[in-house]
Amino acid sequence: MSDTINQRRLAAILAADVAGYTRLVETDTDGTVAAWKEARDNVIKPIVESKSGHIVKFTGDGFLVEFPSVQDAVNCAITLQERLISCPLDFRIGVNVGDITDDGGDVHGEGINIAARLEGLAEPGGICISGDVHNQIRNRIDSVFEDMGDQTVKHVSAPVRVWRWSDAPERMPEGRVAGAPSLSLPDKPSIAVLPFDNMSGDPDQEFFADGMAEDIITALSRMPWFFVIARNSSFTYKGHAVDVKKVASDLGVKYVLEGSVRKGGDRLRITAQLIDATTGFHVWAERYDRRVDDIFEVQDEVTLAIVGAVAPQFLSAEAKTARRKDVSQLDAWECVIRGRAHLWKNSRDDAAEALKLFERAVELDPNSELGLSDLALVYFLEGFYRWGSSPEESHGRMLETAEQAVSMDDSDPWALIILAWAYAFAHRWDDAAIASERAVTLSPNFAPAIGFRGAILALLGQAEEAMAQVELARRLSPRDSIMSFWLTGQYWAEHTLKRYEDSLNTAEQAIRMVPDNPTYRRQRAASLALLGRIGEARVALTEYLNLEPEHTLADATKIPCRDPEPLERFLSGLRLAGLSE
Repeated sequence: MSDTINQRRLAAILAADVAGYTRLVETDTDGTVAAWKEARDNVIKPIVESKSGHIVKFTGDGFLVEFPSVQDAVNCAITLQERLISCPLDFRIGVNVGDITDDGGDVHGEGINIAARLEGLAEPGGICISGDVHNQIRNRIDSVFEDMGDQTVKHVSAPVRVWRWSDAPERMPEGRVAGAPSLSLPDKPSIAVLPFDNMSGDPDQEFFADGMAEDIITALSRMPWFFVIARNSSFTYKGHAVDVKKVASDLGVKYVLEGSVRKGGDRLRITAQLIDATTGFHVWAERYDRRVDDIFEVQDEVTLAIVGAVAPQFLSAEAKTARRKDVSQLDAWECVIRGRAHLWKNSRDDAAEALKLFERAVELDPNSELGLSDLALVYFLEGFYRWGSSPEESHGRMLETAEQAVSMDDSDPWALIILAWAYAFAHRWDDAAIASERAVTLSPNFAPAIGFRGAILALLGQAEEAMAQVELARRLSPRDSIMSFWLTGQYWAEHTLKRYEDSLNTAEQAIRMVPDNPTYRRQRAASLALLGRIGEARVALTEYLNLEPEHTLADATKIPCRDPEPLERFLSGLRLAGLSE
Protein backbone atom coordinates (compact mmCIF):
# COMPACT_ATOMS: atom_id res chain seq x y z
CA MET A 1 0.00 0.00 0.00
CA SER A 2 1.31 3.49 -0.88
CA ASP A 3 2.50 5.65 2.00
CA THR A 4 0.02 8.31 0.91
CA ILE A 5 -3.02 6.02 1.18
CA ASN A 6 -5.07 6.63 4.34
CA GLN A 7 -2.32 8.82 5.75
CA ARG A 8 -3.57 10.61 8.85
CA ARG A 9 -2.23 13.93 10.07
CA LEU A 10 -3.08 17.10 11.98
CA ALA A 11 -3.61 20.09 9.71
CA ALA A 12 -5.05 23.58 9.52
CA ILE A 13 -7.86 23.67 6.96
CA LEU A 14 -9.41 26.65 5.15
CA ALA A 15 -12.74 26.06 3.39
CA ALA A 16 -14.37 28.74 1.22
CA ASP A 17 -17.28 29.19 -1.15
CA VAL A 18 -19.07 31.88 -3.13
CA ALA A 19 -22.20 33.10 -1.33
CA GLY A 20 -25.36 32.61 -3.41
CA TYR A 21 -23.47 31.05 -6.31
CA THR A 22 -26.42 29.07 -7.70
CA ARG A 23 -28.64 32.16 -7.77
CA LEU A 24 -25.88 34.22 -9.41
CA VAL A 25 -25.37 31.59 -12.12
CA GLU A 26 -29.10 31.49 -12.85
CA THR A 27 -29.13 35.28 -13.18
CA ASP A 28 -25.89 35.74 -15.16
CA THR A 29 -24.04 32.54 -16.01
CA ASP A 30 -21.25 33.99 -18.15
CA GLY A 31 -20.52 36.95 -15.87
CA THR A 32 -20.50 34.82 -12.69
CA VAL A 33 -18.25 32.14 -14.17
CA ALA A 34 -15.85 34.79 -15.51
CA ALA A 35 -15.69 36.56 -12.13
CA TRP A 36 -15.06 33.26 -10.32
CA LYS A 37 -12.25 32.36 -12.75
CA GLU A 38 -10.70 35.82 -12.37
CA ALA A 39 -10.75 35.55 -8.56
CA ARG A 40 -9.44 31.99 -8.62
CA ASP A 41 -6.52 32.58 -10.99
CA ASN A 42 -5.45 36.12 -10.07
CA VAL A 43 -6.21 36.36 -6.35
CA ILE A 44 -6.81 33.02 -4.64
CA LYS A 45 -4.02 30.90 -6.15
CA PRO A 46 -1.19 33.45 -5.73
CA ILE A 47 -2.23 34.43 -2.20
CA VAL A 48 -2.54 30.81 -1.03
CA GLU A 49 0.90 30.09 -2.44
CA SER A 50 2.40 33.16 -0.73
CA LYS A 51 0.99 31.94 2.62
CA SER A 52 2.50 28.42 2.29
CA GLY A 53 -0.87 26.82 1.57
CA HIS A 54 -1.60 23.73 -0.51
CA ILE A 55 -4.82 23.81 -2.52
CA VAL A 56 -6.44 20.42 -2.00
CA LYS A 57 -9.19 21.02 -4.53
CA PHE A 58 -11.46 23.51 -6.24
CA THR A 59 -15.17 22.74 -6.32
CA GLY A 60 -17.78 24.30 -8.57
CA ASP A 61 -18.14 27.31 -6.28
CA GLY A 62 -15.41 26.97 -3.67
CA PHE A 63 -12.04 25.59 -2.62
CA LEU A 64 -10.24 23.72 0.16
CA VAL A 65 -6.71 24.56 1.34
CA GLU A 66 -4.33 22.83 3.78
CA PHE A 67 -1.72 24.81 5.74
CA PRO A 68 1.30 23.79 7.83
CA SER A 69 0.24 26.16 10.64
CA VAL A 70 -2.93 27.70 12.00
CA GLN A 71 -1.45 31.19 11.80
CA ASP A 72 -0.73 30.78 8.08
CA ALA A 73 -4.32 29.66 7.51
CA VAL A 74 -5.90 32.60 9.34
CA ASN A 75 -3.52 35.14 7.79
CA CYS A 76 -4.40 33.73 4.37
CA ALA A 77 -8.14 33.95 5.09
CA ILE A 78 -7.85 37.61 6.13
CA THR A 79 -5.68 38.53 3.15
CA LEU A 80 -8.07 36.80 0.76
CA GLN A 81 -11.10 38.70 2.06
CA GLU A 82 -9.22 42.01 1.99
CA ARG A 83 -8.14 41.44 -1.62
CA LEU A 84 -11.47 40.05 -2.80
CA ILE A 85 -13.46 43.08 -1.66
CA SER A 86 -13.32 44.55 -5.18
CA CYS A 87 -14.55 41.26 -6.69
CA PRO A 88 -18.26 41.21 -7.65
CA LEU A 89 -18.59 37.86 -5.84
CA ASP A 90 -18.86 37.51 -2.05
CA PHE A 91 -16.80 34.72 -0.47
CA ARG A 92 -17.36 32.99 2.88
CA ILE A 93 -14.42 31.36 4.68
CA GLY A 94 -14.13 28.89 7.56
CA VAL A 95 -10.88 27.86 9.28
CA ASN A 96 -10.39 24.84 11.52
CA VAL A 97 -7.59 22.65 12.85
CA GLY A 98 -7.97 18.90 13.26
CA ASP A 99 -7.17 15.42 12.05
CA ILE A 100 -7.53 14.68 8.36
CA THR A 101 -7.08 11.48 6.37
CA ASP A 102 -5.45 11.49 2.94
CA ASP A 103 -6.53 8.59 0.72
CA GLY A 104 -4.18 9.55 -2.10
CA GLY A 105 -6.85 11.32 -4.13
CA ASP A 106 -8.81 13.36 -1.61
CA VAL A 107 -8.81 14.28 2.07
CA HIS A 108 -11.48 13.48 4.64
CA GLY A 109 -12.17 13.82 8.33
CA GLU A 110 -13.95 15.82 10.98
CA GLY A 111 -11.35 18.61 10.69
CA ILE A 112 -12.56 19.26 7.15
CA ASN A 113 -16.24 18.83 7.98
CA ILE A 114 -16.05 21.48 10.70
CA ALA A 115 -14.17 23.92 8.40
CA ALA A 116 -16.96 23.53 5.84
CA ARG A 117 -19.65 24.15 8.49
CA LEU A 118 -17.79 27.25 9.74
CA GLU A 119 -17.73 28.54 6.17
CA GLY A 120 -21.53 28.22 6.11
CA LEU A 121 -21.82 30.26 9.32
CA ALA A 122 -19.72 33.12 7.91
CA GLU A 123 -21.36 36.19 6.43
CA PRO A 124 -20.60 37.08 2.79
CA GLY A 125 -17.13 38.64 2.88
CA GLY A 126 -16.55 37.20 6.35
CA ILE A 127 -14.54 34.54 8.20
CA CYS A 128 -15.46 32.14 11.00
CA ILE A 129 -12.84 30.16 12.94
CA SER A 130 -13.14 27.39 15.50
CA GLY A 131 -12.29 27.80 19.16
CA ASP A 132 -9.22 25.59 18.73
CA VAL A 133 -7.96 27.91 16.00
CA HIS A 134 -8.65 31.00 18.10
CA ASN A 135 -6.71 29.57 21.04
CA GLN A 136 -3.65 29.23 18.83
CA ILE A 137 -3.74 32.60 17.05
CA ARG A 138 -4.89 34.76 19.98
CA ASN A 139 -2.40 37.63 20.51
CA ARG A 140 -0.43 36.46 17.47
CA ILE A 141 -2.49 38.11 14.73
CA ASP A 142 -3.27 41.82 14.51
CA SER A 143 -6.98 41.33 13.87
CA VAL A 144 -10.06 41.04 16.06
CA PHE A 145 -12.42 38.07 16.35
CA GLU A 146 -15.71 38.13 18.25
CA ASP A 147 -16.98 35.15 20.25
CA MET A 148 -20.22 33.72 18.78
CA GLY A 149 -20.48 31.08 21.49
CA ASP A 150 -21.11 27.38 20.98
CA GLN A 151 -22.80 26.48 17.71
CA THR A 152 -24.48 23.21 16.74
CA VAL A 153 -23.33 22.22 13.28
CA LYS A 154 -24.54 19.49 10.97
CA HIS A 155 -22.91 16.04 11.18
CA VAL A 156 -20.75 17.02 14.19
CA SER A 157 -21.80 15.45 17.48
CA ALA A 158 -20.54 18.12 19.93
CA PRO A 159 -21.18 21.89 19.71
CA VAL A 160 -18.34 23.91 18.16
CA ARG A 161 -17.07 27.16 19.63
CA VAL A 162 -17.09 29.76 16.85
CA TRP A 163 -15.34 33.12 16.54
CA ARG A 164 -16.26 35.67 13.86
CA TRP A 165 -13.81 38.04 12.18
CA SER A 166 -14.92 41.53 13.22
CA ASP A 167 -12.40 43.54 11.18
CA ALA A 168 -14.08 42.69 7.88
CA PRO A 169 -14.11 45.76 5.59
CA GLU A 170 -17.58 46.99 4.77
CA ARG A 171 -18.85 45.48 1.54
CA MET A 172 -19.38 48.15 -1.09
CA PRO A 173 -21.85 48.04 -3.99
CA GLU A 174 -20.52 45.92 -6.83
CA GLY A 175 -17.36 47.40 -8.29
CA ARG A 176 -17.07 50.25 -5.78
CA VAL A 177 -13.82 50.89 -3.96
CA ALA A 178 -13.76 50.85 -0.18
CA GLY A 179 -13.68 54.39 1.13
CA ALA A 180 -15.38 55.91 -1.92
CA PRO A 181 -18.02 58.50 -1.05
CA SER A 182 -21.71 57.96 -1.80
CA LEU A 183 -22.56 59.49 -5.15
CA SER A 184 -25.02 62.34 -5.61
CA LEU A 185 -26.17 63.74 -8.95
CA PRO A 186 -23.95 66.48 -10.42
CA ASP A 187 -25.42 69.89 -11.16
CA LYS A 188 -25.22 69.37 -14.95
CA PRO A 189 -26.50 66.63 -17.27
CA SER A 190 -24.79 63.38 -16.24
CA ILE A 191 -24.59 60.29 -18.39
CA ALA A 192 -23.13 56.79 -18.51
CA VAL A 193 -22.69 55.10 -21.89
CA LEU A 194 -22.90 51.33 -21.47
CA PRO A 195 -20.99 48.97 -23.77
CA PHE A 196 -23.07 48.26 -26.86
CA ASP A 197 -24.29 44.69 -27.28
CA ASN A 198 -22.75 42.68 -30.12
CA MET A 199 -25.72 41.20 -32.00
CA SER A 200 -23.66 39.81 -34.88
CA GLY A 201 -23.36 36.30 -33.48
CA ASP A 202 -19.61 36.59 -34.01
CA PRO A 203 -17.54 36.99 -30.81
CA ASP A 204 -14.76 38.48 -32.90
CA GLN A 205 -16.95 41.56 -33.46
CA GLU A 206 -17.04 42.46 -29.75
CA PHE A 207 -14.33 45.04 -30.31
CA PHE A 208 -16.46 46.78 -32.95
CA ALA A 209 -19.39 47.20 -30.57
CA ASP A 210 -17.02 48.38 -27.83
CA GLY A 211 -15.45 50.91 -30.15
CA MET A 212 -18.84 52.39 -31.00
CA ALA A 213 -19.62 53.13 -27.36
CA GLU A 214 -16.06 54.24 -26.59
CA ASP A 215 -16.01 56.88 -29.32
CA ILE A 216 -19.37 58.27 -28.14
CA ILE A 217 -17.93 58.58 -24.62
CA THR A 218 -14.88 60.38 -25.99
CA ALA A 219 -17.01 62.82 -27.99
CA LEU A 220 -19.27 63.60 -25.02
CA SER A 221 -16.28 64.01 -22.70
CA ARG A 222 -15.05 66.92 -24.79
CA MET A 223 -18.22 68.90 -24.07
CA PRO A 224 -17.92 70.94 -20.87
CA TRP A 225 -21.66 71.00 -20.17
CA PHE A 226 -21.82 67.21 -19.68
CA PHE A 227 -20.73 65.06 -16.75
CA VAL A 228 -19.67 61.82 -18.46
CA ILE A 229 -18.70 58.59 -16.72
CA ALA A 230 -15.43 57.24 -18.10
CA ARG A 231 -15.24 54.18 -20.28
CA ASN A 232 -13.41 52.03 -17.74
CA SER A 233 -16.26 52.38 -15.25
CA SER A 234 -19.25 52.02 -17.55
CA PHE A 235 -17.64 49.02 -19.27
CA THR A 236 -17.54 47.04 -16.01
CA TYR A 237 -21.18 46.19 -16.80
CA LYS A 238 -20.19 44.48 -20.04
CA GLY A 239 -21.69 41.03 -20.39
CA HIS A 240 -24.12 41.49 -17.49
CA ALA A 241 -27.89 41.84 -17.49
CA VAL A 242 -28.25 45.31 -16.01
CA ASP A 243 -30.89 47.25 -14.16
CA VAL A 244 -30.58 50.76 -15.57
CA LYS A 245 -31.71 52.36 -12.31
CA LYS A 246 -29.08 50.44 -10.37
CA VAL A 247 -26.39 51.43 -12.88
CA ALA A 248 -27.39 55.07 -12.51
CA SER A 249 -27.34 54.77 -8.72
CA ASP A 250 -23.95 53.04 -8.66
CA LEU A 251 -22.36 55.62 -10.95
CA GLY A 252 -24.25 58.70 -9.77
CA VAL A 253 -25.80 59.75 -13.09
CA LYS A 254 -29.25 60.70 -14.36
CA TYR A 255 -29.05 59.31 -17.91
CA VAL A 256 -27.93 55.96 -19.29
CA LEU A 257 -27.29 55.25 -22.98
CA GLU A 258 -27.44 51.66 -24.16
CA GLY A 259 -27.44 50.17 -27.63
CA SER A 260 -26.50 47.34 -29.93
CA VAL A 261 -24.48 46.75 -33.09
CA ARG A 262 -25.10 44.10 -35.73
CA LYS A 263 -22.39 43.89 -38.39
CA GLY A 264 -22.75 41.66 -41.44
CA GLY A 265 -20.48 42.02 -44.44
CA ASP A 266 -20.27 45.71 -45.28
CA ARG A 267 -23.60 46.56 -43.59
CA LEU A 268 -24.33 47.84 -40.09
CA ARG A 269 -27.45 48.04 -37.98
CA ILE A 270 -27.01 50.19 -34.88
CA THR A 271 -29.66 50.92 -32.27
CA ALA A 272 -29.32 53.34 -29.37
CA GLN A 273 -31.65 54.49 -26.63
CA LEU A 274 -31.25 57.14 -23.96
CA ILE A 275 -33.04 56.49 -20.66
CA ASP A 276 -33.79 58.89 -17.83
CA ALA A 277 -32.96 56.53 -14.96
CA THR A 278 -34.75 58.67 -12.39
CA THR A 279 -38.06 57.89 -14.10
CA GLY A 280 -37.25 54.89 -16.30
CA PHE A 281 -38.64 56.72 -19.35
CA HIS A 282 -37.00 56.63 -22.77
CA VAL A 283 -35.85 60.13 -23.70
CA TRP A 284 -34.75 59.22 -27.20
CA ALA A 285 -34.23 56.13 -29.37
CA GLU A 286 -33.07 55.57 -32.94
CA ARG A 287 -32.02 52.85 -35.38
CA TYR A 288 -29.40 53.26 -38.10
CA ASP A 289 -28.92 51.01 -41.13
CA ARG A 290 -25.70 51.99 -42.86
CA ARG A 291 -22.63 50.80 -44.68
CA VAL A 292 -19.54 50.04 -42.58
CA ASP A 293 -17.71 53.03 -43.94
CA ASP A 294 -20.41 55.29 -42.38
CA ILE A 295 -19.55 54.20 -38.82
CA PHE A 296 -18.00 57.50 -37.78
CA GLU A 297 -20.91 59.48 -39.22
CA VAL A 298 -23.30 57.38 -37.13
CA GLN A 299 -21.19 58.00 -34.01
CA ASP A 300 -21.45 61.73 -34.57
CA GLU A 301 -25.20 61.50 -35.19
CA VAL A 302 -25.75 59.59 -31.94
CA THR A 303 -23.64 62.11 -30.02
CA LEU A 304 -25.55 65.06 -31.43
CA ALA A 305 -28.88 63.34 -30.74
CA ILE A 306 -27.91 62.90 -27.07
CA VAL A 307 -26.96 66.55 -26.78
CA GLY A 308 -30.22 67.58 -28.42
CA ALA A 309 -32.31 65.33 -26.16
CA VAL A 310 -30.59 66.14 -22.86
CA ALA A 311 -29.33 69.68 -23.21
CA PRO A 312 -30.95 71.37 -26.23
CA GLN A 313 -29.80 74.80 -25.09
CA PHE A 314 -26.25 73.64 -25.85
CA LEU A 315 -26.98 72.24 -29.30
CA SER A 316 -24.63 74.50 -31.15
CA ALA A 317 -21.82 74.39 -33.66
CA GLU A 318 -19.46 73.39 -30.85
CA ALA A 319 -21.32 70.10 -30.44
CA LYS A 320 -20.75 69.35 -34.10
CA THR A 321 -16.98 69.37 -33.73
CA ALA A 322 -16.87 65.79 -32.43
CA ARG A 323 -13.67 64.28 -33.78
CA ARG A 324 -14.15 62.45 -37.06
CA LYS A 325 -11.86 59.87 -38.60
CA ASP A 326 -11.32 59.29 -42.27
CA VAL A 327 -12.76 56.04 -43.64
CA SER A 328 -9.21 54.96 -44.54
CA GLN A 329 -8.48 54.79 -40.81
CA LEU A 330 -11.08 52.13 -40.10
CA ASP A 331 -8.68 49.15 -40.02
CA ALA A 332 -6.26 51.04 -37.77
CA TRP A 333 -9.14 52.06 -35.50
CA GLU A 334 -10.19 48.41 -35.21
CA CYS A 335 -6.65 47.47 -34.14
CA VAL A 336 -6.64 50.19 -31.49
CA ILE A 337 -9.99 49.08 -30.08
CA ARG A 338 -8.76 45.48 -29.94
CA GLY A 339 -5.53 46.63 -28.31
CA ARG A 340 -7.30 48.60 -25.63
CA ALA A 341 -9.34 45.53 -24.69
CA HIS A 342 -6.00 43.92 -23.79
CA LEU A 343 -4.37 47.04 -22.36
CA TRP A 344 -7.03 47.62 -19.69
CA LYS A 345 -6.36 44.14 -18.26
CA ASN A 346 -2.96 45.45 -17.12
CA SER A 347 -1.09 42.16 -17.31
CA ARG A 348 2.23 41.27 -18.90
CA ASP A 349 0.73 38.96 -21.54
CA ASP A 350 -2.07 41.37 -22.43
CA ALA A 351 0.39 44.25 -22.71
CA ALA A 352 2.39 42.19 -25.20
CA GLU A 353 -0.76 41.58 -27.27
CA ALA A 354 -1.70 45.26 -27.07
CA LEU A 355 1.78 46.22 -28.23
CA LYS A 356 1.40 44.13 -31.42
CA LEU A 357 -2.02 45.62 -32.19
CA PHE A 358 -0.96 49.23 -31.60
CA GLU A 359 2.15 48.73 -33.72
CA ARG A 360 -0.09 47.32 -36.45
CA ALA A 361 -2.41 50.36 -36.17
CA VAL A 362 0.55 52.73 -36.61
CA GLU A 363 1.80 50.68 -39.56
CA LEU A 364 -1.64 50.81 -41.24
CA ASP A 365 -1.99 54.57 -40.82
CA PRO A 366 1.46 56.15 -40.27
CA ASN A 367 0.18 59.65 -41.00
CA SER A 368 -2.25 59.64 -38.05
CA GLU A 369 -1.85 59.83 -34.29
CA LEU A 370 -4.22 56.85 -33.98
CA GLY A 371 -2.62 54.20 -31.75
CA LEU A 372 0.51 56.19 -30.92
CA SER A 373 -0.53 57.42 -27.48
CA ASP A 374 -1.73 53.91 -26.59
CA LEU A 375 1.59 52.51 -27.77
CA ALA A 376 3.37 55.04 -25.56
CA LEU A 377 1.38 53.81 -22.56
CA VAL A 378 2.44 50.22 -23.25
CA TYR A 379 6.06 51.39 -23.22
CA PHE A 380 5.41 53.02 -19.85
CA LEU A 381 3.96 49.80 -18.45
CA GLU A 382 6.99 47.89 -19.72
CA GLY A 383 9.27 50.25 -17.84
CA PHE A 384 7.16 50.76 -14.73
CA TYR A 385 6.50 47.05 -14.15
CA ARG A 386 9.84 45.89 -15.61
CA TRP A 387 8.09 43.95 -18.33
CA GLY A 388 10.71 45.07 -20.83
CA SER A 389 14.44 44.42 -20.95
CA SER A 390 15.37 47.94 -19.84
CA PRO A 391 13.15 50.36 -17.86
CA GLU A 392 15.23 53.32 -19.03
CA GLU A 393 14.89 52.30 -22.68
CA SER A 394 11.13 51.73 -22.29
CA HIS A 395 10.58 55.16 -20.72
CA GLY A 396 12.68 56.73 -23.45
CA ARG A 397 10.52 55.09 -26.12
CA MET A 398 7.42 56.23 -24.24
CA LEU A 399 8.57 59.87 -24.37
CA GLU A 400 9.53 59.66 -28.03
CA THR A 401 6.24 58.02 -29.03
CA ALA A 402 4.07 60.36 -26.92
CA GLU A 403 5.80 63.39 -28.45
CA GLN A 404 5.15 61.97 -31.91
CA ALA A 405 1.43 61.48 -31.09
CA VAL A 406 1.04 65.05 -29.86
CA SER A 407 2.91 66.43 -32.86
CA MET A 408 0.26 64.82 -35.08
CA ASP A 409 -2.71 65.98 -32.99
CA ASP A 410 -2.05 68.48 -30.22
CA SER A 411 -5.74 68.54 -29.24
CA ASP A 412 -5.94 64.88 -28.16
CA PRO A 413 -6.23 64.86 -24.33
CA TRP A 414 -5.19 61.21 -24.04
CA ALA A 415 -1.99 61.81 -26.00
CA LEU A 416 -1.29 64.97 -24.00
CA ILE A 417 -1.70 63.33 -20.60
CA ILE A 418 0.52 60.39 -21.59
CA LEU A 419 3.11 62.90 -22.79
CA ALA A 420 2.81 64.75 -19.47
CA TRP A 421 3.38 61.47 -17.61
CA ALA A 422 6.47 60.80 -19.75
CA TYR A 423 7.74 64.30 -19.00
CA ALA A 424 7.35 63.67 -15.27
CA PHE A 425 9.46 60.50 -15.45
CA ALA A 426 12.03 62.48 -17.43
CA HIS A 427 12.01 65.17 -14.67
CA ARG A 428 10.82 67.79 -17.16
CA TRP A 429 8.53 69.30 -14.55
CA ASP A 430 7.36 72.47 -16.30
CA ASP A 431 6.60 70.57 -19.49
CA ALA A 432 4.63 67.98 -17.47
CA ALA A 433 2.55 70.70 -15.81
CA ILE A 434 1.76 72.47 -19.10
CA ALA A 435 0.81 69.29 -20.99
CA SER A 436 -1.39 67.94 -18.18
CA GLU A 437 -3.22 71.24 -17.78
CA ARG A 438 -3.87 71.45 -21.52
CA ALA A 439 -5.24 67.89 -21.55
CA VAL A 440 -7.81 68.71 -18.87
CA THR A 441 -8.68 72.07 -20.41
CA LEU A 442 -9.44 70.40 -23.74
CA SER A 443 -11.58 67.68 -22.17
CA PRO A 444 -12.86 68.74 -18.72
CA ASN A 445 -14.78 65.46 -18.17
CA PHE A 446 -12.06 63.03 -19.29
CA ALA A 447 -11.39 61.04 -16.11
CA PRO A 448 -8.10 59.40 -17.19
CA ALA A 449 -6.56 62.80 -17.93
CA ILE A 450 -7.84 64.26 -14.66
CA GLY A 451 -6.62 61.28 -12.60
CA PHE A 452 -3.19 61.25 -14.22
CA ARG A 453 -2.97 65.02 -13.76
CA GLY A 454 -3.61 64.49 -10.05
CA ALA A 455 -0.69 62.06 -9.90
CA ILE A 456 1.54 64.48 -11.81
CA LEU A 457 0.63 67.39 -9.49
CA ALA A 458 1.53 65.20 -6.51
CA LEU A 459 4.99 64.58 -7.98
CA LEU A 460 5.27 68.33 -8.60
CA GLY A 461 4.61 68.96 -4.89
CA GLN A 462 1.12 70.46 -5.28
CA ALA A 463 -0.45 68.05 -2.81
CA GLU A 464 -3.83 69.67 -2.08
CA GLU A 465 -4.63 70.28 -5.74
CA ALA A 466 -3.47 66.77 -6.58
CA MET A 467 -5.96 65.21 -4.15
CA ALA A 468 -8.77 67.38 -5.52
CA GLN A 469 -8.03 66.17 -9.06
CA VAL A 470 -7.94 62.52 -8.01
CA GLU A 471 -11.24 62.94 -6.15
CA LEU A 472 -12.83 64.44 -9.27
CA ALA A 473 -11.49 61.61 -11.45
CA ARG A 474 -12.88 59.03 -9.05
CA ARG A 475 -16.27 60.74 -9.14
CA LEU A 476 -16.26 60.73 -12.92
CA SER A 477 -15.21 57.09 -13.03
CA PRO A 478 -15.94 55.35 -9.71
CA ARG A 479 -15.28 51.87 -11.17
CA ASP A 480 -12.22 52.67 -13.26
CA SER A 481 -9.76 49.85 -13.94
CA ILE A 482 -6.83 52.28 -14.03
CA MET A 483 -7.74 53.98 -10.75
CA SER A 484 -4.68 52.45 -9.09
CA PHE A 485 -2.52 54.87 -11.11
CA TRP A 486 -4.47 57.78 -9.70
CA LEU A 487 -4.15 56.39 -6.18
CA THR A 488 -0.38 56.54 -6.63
CA GLY A 489 -0.80 60.31 -6.84
CA GLN A 490 -3.18 60.45 -3.90
CA TYR A 491 -0.74 58.41 -1.82
CA TRP A 492 2.16 60.71 -2.68
CA ALA A 493 0.13 63.82 -1.92
CA GLU A 494 -0.88 62.47 1.50
CA HIS A 495 2.69 61.37 2.17
CA THR A 496 3.94 64.84 1.23
CA LEU A 497 1.55 66.35 3.80
CA LYS A 498 2.73 63.78 6.41
CA ARG A 499 -0.77 62.32 6.63
CA TYR A 500 0.55 58.80 7.07
CA GLU A 501 -2.70 57.21 8.26
CA ASP A 502 -4.38 58.49 5.10
CA SER A 503 -1.51 57.37 2.87
CA LEU A 504 -1.63 53.92 4.49
CA ASN A 505 -5.37 53.65 3.76
CA THR A 506 -4.78 54.73 0.15
CA ALA A 507 -2.04 52.13 -0.34
CA GLU A 508 -4.32 49.44 1.07
CA GLN A 509 -7.13 50.49 -1.31
CA ALA A 510 -4.72 50.16 -4.24
CA ILE A 511 -3.53 46.75 -3.01
CA ARG A 512 -7.10 45.50 -2.98
CA MET A 513 -7.48 46.63 -6.58
CA VAL A 514 -4.16 45.25 -7.91
CA PRO A 515 -2.83 42.75 -5.32
CA ASP A 516 0.07 41.60 -7.49
CA ASN A 517 1.48 45.09 -8.01
CA PRO A 518 4.61 45.68 -5.88
CA THR A 519 4.44 49.50 -5.85
CA TYR A 520 1.60 49.75 -3.36
CA ARG A 521 3.10 47.18 -1.00
CA ARG A 522 6.25 49.28 -0.87
CA GLN A 523 4.12 52.34 -0.12
CA ARG A 524 2.31 50.45 2.65
CA ALA A 525 5.61 49.41 4.25
CA ALA A 526 6.90 53.00 4.27
CA SER A 527 3.72 54.43 5.79
CA LEU A 528 3.59 51.78 8.52
CA ALA A 529 7.22 52.49 9.41
CA LEU A 530 6.66 56.26 9.53
CA LEU A 531 3.70 55.62 11.85
CA GLY A 532 6.04 53.74 14.18
CA ARG A 533 4.43 50.35 13.44
CA ILE A 534 7.76 48.74 12.66
CA GLY A 535 6.70 45.12 13.09
CA GLU A 536 3.85 45.51 10.62
CA ALA A 537 6.14 47.48 8.28
CA ARG A 538 8.58 44.58 8.16
CA VAL A 539 5.78 42.17 7.34
CA ALA A 540 4.59 44.51 4.58
CA LEU A 541 8.15 44.79 3.27
CA THR A 542 8.40 41.01 3.13
CA GLU A 543 5.23 40.90 1.02
CA TYR A 544 6.76 43.52 -1.28
CA LEU A 545 10.01 41.58 -1.62
CA ASN A 546 8.08 38.39 -2.33
CA LEU A 547 6.99 40.13 -5.54
CA GLU A 548 10.30 41.90 -6.25
CA PRO A 549 13.02 39.96 -4.39
CA GLU A 550 15.91 41.81 -6.03
CA HIS A 551 14.69 45.32 -5.24
CA THR A 552 16.75 47.54 -2.96
CA LEU A 553 16.52 51.09 -1.70
CA ALA A 554 18.13 52.23 -4.95
CA ASP A 555 14.99 51.27 -6.85
CA ALA A 556 12.88 53.60 -4.70
CA THR A 557 15.21 56.54 -5.43
CA LYS A 558 13.98 56.42 -9.04
CA ILE A 559 10.55 57.77 -8.07
CA PRO A 560 10.24 61.13 -9.90
CA CYS A 561 9.69 63.81 -7.27
CA ARG A 562 10.39 67.50 -7.76
CA ASP A 563 10.84 68.18 -4.04
CA PRO A 564 13.48 65.81 -2.62
CA GLU A 565 12.22 66.11 0.97
CA PRO A 566 9.16 63.80 0.66
CA LEU A 567 11.31 61.28 -1.19
CA GLU A 568 13.90 61.33 1.61
CA ARG A 569 11.15 60.68 4.17
CA PHE A 570 9.83 57.84 2.04
CA LEU A 571 13.31 56.31 1.85
CA SER A 572 13.76 56.69 5.60
CA GLY A 573 10.53 54.76 6.12
CA LEU A 574 11.78 51.95 3.91
CA ARG A 575 15.07 51.89 5.83
CA LEU A 576 13.16 51.57 9.10
CA ALA A 577 11.18 48.71 7.56
CA GLY A 578 14.46 46.97 6.74
CA LEU A 579 14.96 47.49 3.00
CA SER A 580 18.62 47.08 2.14
CA GLU A 581 20.67 49.80 0.45
